Amino acid sequence: MSPATIAAPVAADTEPDPHYKWIALSNTTLGMLIATINSSIVLIALPDIFRGIHLNPLLPENTSYLLWMMMGFLVVTAVLVVSFGRLGDMFGRARMYNMGFAIFTVSSVFLAITWFDGTEAAIWLIVWRIIQGVGGAFLMANSSAILTDAFPANQRGLALGINGVAAIAGSFLGLLVGGVLAPIHWHLIFLVSVPFGVIGTIWAYLKLRDTGVRRRAQMDWWGNITFAVGLIAVLVGITYGIQPYGGHSMGWTSPMVLSCLIGGCIILIAFVFIETRVPSPLFNLELFTNRSFTFGNIANLMASIGRGGLQFILIIWLQGIWLPQHGYNFEQTPLWSAIYMIPMTIGFLFIAPLSGALSDRLGTKWFTTTGMLITAGTFAALIAMPVDFSYPIFAFVLLLNGIGMGLFSSPNRAEVMNSLPVDARGSGSGMMTTFQNAAMVLSIGLFFSLMISGLSAHLPSTMGAGLIANGVPAVQADQIAQLPAVAVLFAAFLGYNPVEQLLGGQLSNLPQANQDTLTGLDFFPHLISNPFADGLSAAFTFAIVCCVIGAIASLFTGGKSGRRTPAPDSTESAPAATAQTTGGEPAAQPVSATSADPSKPIDEPVHL
Repeated sequence: MSPATIAAPVAADTEPDPHYKWIALSNTTLGMLIATINSSIVLIALPDIFRGIHLNPLLPENTSYLLWMMMGFLVVTAVLVVSFGRLGDMFGRARMYNMGFAIFTVSSVFLAITWFDGTEAAIWLIVWRIIQGVGGAFLMANSSAILTDAFPANQRGLALGINGVAAIAGSFLGLLVGGVLAPIHWHLIFLVSVPFGVIGTIWAYLKLRDTGVRRRAQMDWWGNITFAVGLIAVLVGITYGIQPYGGHSMGWTSPMVLSCLIGGCIILIAFVFIETRVPSPLFNLELFTNRSFTFGNIANLMASIGRGGLQFILIIWLQGIWLPQHGYNFEQTPLWSAIYMIPMTIGFLFIAPLSGALSDRLGTKWFTTTGMLITAGTFAALIAMPVDFSYPIFAFVLLLNGIGMGLFSSPNRAEVMNSLPVDARGSGSGMMTTFQNAAMVLSIGLFFSLMISGLSAHLPSTMGAGLIANGVPAVQADQIAQLPAVAVLFAAFLGYNPVEQLLGGQLSNLPQANQDTLTGLDFFPHLISNPFADGLSAAFTFAIVCCVIGAIASLFTGGKSGRRTPAPDSTESAPAATAQTTGGEPAAQPVSATSADPSKPIDEPVHL
């Protein structure tokens, strides 16, 4: 294959229009909002979806469907966002963004009109969720770049902050929307995006244009192929690693999982080699000689791994244990678990824009470091908290967690983006987003693995003793107690009480009082509380370690002082594809987006 060649820059439409920037902000904020809403809306709606398609997600053969409905969207965006950002740099960001809106809308229609049942319906939903993720990746990869092109430097912080806050708000709003609509009819969780998608697609087609400078270049095909195949293999291996295999509670010894993980890593090593040999690489590895870029990405990677699985763990905790123990029916728990997590959203939305604005003047490193340490402290508080907690204390800890991440996210993204030369913003921001999205999937896999490991240690004996104490024969109780920990974890995640299903006809042979106890709201949550606490402690201890590493890495960003001085905005049209993720983070105001020589980084190099 011939090496990629770069042609001269192509000037886009740069005719000044004082109103265009606000049109761009409104449309891209709508795009990010519906993309991130749909990244999380399925999590809360899964019980209603599986009931609606008449599929039992707790059966071992159906676990894969459950996992891919949860993680398919994230895997696709992690793999494709950097390539789609590159396509935007080459062919026009507005054009690629508009295509993403159209793909997203069409896939939402096909998700909403699902008419199959059983496994056919599950496969249909997974395929169209993946296609929806393709549309979402186009939106995420180009929305912030459109804003960076449209706004002058002294207003980019405001624009990117609004866009980013909409992104993170969407991930939490999706939980609420899913909790409200899914009990009415699960099709509505997909249908709700269609009118907004149609409006956004037409609006973007008519009003958005490319105002920056494009560089025409051939695609780095070998880089794209090896990166996509390698990353998909690793993420698929992580996804299937949390499923039971043979006599083990997890699948990390499965030949398929090992092949995916080892093979994926080998292919990614080949990808790195390829990127050092092509003139127009997908990943500009020379950016890692930039200290702020390197340590900023390390900090962001650790933060994403540390907190990526938090939302899932909190849903399990609330939906499967705490809410039933406090009298909420299992059908009500999805909505209320979303409501009870609102303090975390409030903390983030309040602090993220403020920290971005303050870090513009005071520097970034102390905001990012403090944010990571506060977040680590909240994980320690969650470990110390009893499973049957007092909600005001729980809400305060979640509020602090949101504040910690708000202190970190905006200054961190600003530090990384401001450290890049103008002609590397697209590839640099795409790399940052890819690391973050992949870390989110990795975090979910690791959190689930640690939870399953903790559950497996004490769950069989606890469950067996609880069943025998309520009249279940010892032989049958021992059989049920061998239920894979992953099935129990998914039952809690989905807000299911599996006892009635597990006992089957044996339940009717028990005294009525025992039947009422076994099928009541409190029995199953109380049964798994202590084993769950063991898994919780393991997962959150891991999160603390990640946050501390992120705090240390943050100390090495920002040159000697961690403070930047605004420079004249000589490149209004510079590309900056600061793509937001499914758990997207607000971008702070770029305070030194350009340098006197735009071909050089505006930071100190790393001396390796």
